[in-house]
Amino acid sequence: MLETFSKKLMQPQNGLLDRKIFNDSEIYRMEQEQIFARCWLFLGHESMIANPYDFITGYMGEEPVLITRDGKGKLHTFLNMCTHRGNMICRAEKGNNQSFMCTYHGWTFSIDGKLVGVPGFKEVYFEELDKAKWGLVEVAQMDSYKGLMFATFDSRAPSLIDYLGDQKYELDLSVDRREGGAEVIGGVQRWVMKANWKFAVDNFGGDDGHHMITHGSVRPVVIDGKRWFNAYAEQKDPNNRMNMGGGWITEVDSSGKPLNEMGYMLGKYEQEHQKELRERMGGNPALNTMRGTFVGSIFPNMSFSSLRFNFRIWLPKGPDKTEVWHYCIVDKKAPPEIKSMIRLHLTETFGPSGNLEQDDMNNWQNSTFTAKGIVAQRQPMTILAGLGHDKEVPVTGTKLRAIYIRWAEMMNAASWDNVSINKSR
Repeated sequence: MLETFSKKLMQPQNGLLDRKIFNDSEIYRMEQEQIFARCWLFLGHESMIANPYDFITGYMGEEPVLITRDGKGKLHTFLNMCTHRGNMICRAEKGNNQSFMCTYHGWTFSIDGKLVGVPGFKEVYFEELDKAKWGLVEVAQMDSYKGLMFATFDSRAPSLIDYLGDQKYELDLSVDRREGGAEVIGGVQRWVMKANWKFAVDNFGGDDGHHMITHGSVRPVVIDGKRWFNAYAEQKDPNNRMNMGGGWITEVDSSGKPLNEMGYMLGKYEQEHQKELRERMGGNPALNTMRGTFVGSIFPNMSFSSLRFNFRIWLPKGPDKTEVWHYCIVDKKAPPEIKSMIRLHLTETFGPSGNLEQDDMNNWQNSTFTAKGIVAQRQPMTILAGLGHDKEVPVTGTKLRAIYIRWAEMMNAASWDNVSINKSR
């Protein structure tokens, strides 16, 4: 199905990618059909629509959607599109309402998607319009994992729990750390970058090798520091370096006073609840291998970082344009001052003005730009690190290749029978 570019160069299993996949409009169109119209896509967190009649709006690929909680507490996801003439029925980002009226001709839909009002129903439609037939278009499947909402347009897609597979353990490190779960705070930050969506996904999901180079100038800054140990724990006991549940530290002066009070307080919070976190994680295989801090991506376009309490969606807006939706998800039981500190730290490091975010965006935008060149496209992009040694010591290249192997698999698959999904344990 990928006749539009060279199959010879599209060999992710061999560490070679055709640069056209990052800028070709026909390939981009195929992605909407083969990937975004079939895969499970992240919608947000249930805490964003916690009450009956709450709603938020969003996107699944390029499809605008309306996510609601009806009067009985059931969650729904609909195309944000009137079934009459296609006008968007809800333009607000969030709210609480029992119905939605289209501003074009006044067709009105209930919170659970039923068509309940049609102007001129008697005079124009002679009461012959079957309202039951013209309710909002609902997704084929919707489900949540520990508060994280996902949906798919494909009724034949595997269950969400099977789709997530062992990656659900990675998500646990962010949303199941304490009793009561997690919640979104501070709303959603949104911005647009001139980059292909796949660069951002593979950066979070597999490109560990960029950290010391891309973010080298940030490492000496107190706000980031030596992320992997905890100032509070180390100040109490120099041999007690926390390797679980976050890595907040701060430099101290000669008297031991923290130079960064926020980092100290966050470290103290992590240390105080480390026992609870370890008990809840139990046999989580990600616990020790990732030292309790994980950065990853759920294919196709959701990424997360347990260290930063950071979740985001990479919304495709064209082959060379991506809209980023950025969430701060914290322990629901955390004290208000800790939640505020986490949100501030996340804003300072990630988000449109974050020092780490700007480093990344520059790379993704430049790589998207150079991939447009005719001569550049004659040269394959390489993801060769560790090739041939994946089973010995999985490294950066191992995870990168896995992402693009799944991408190629979905682009070529006629059905889910042709997609390798490891059933959840």
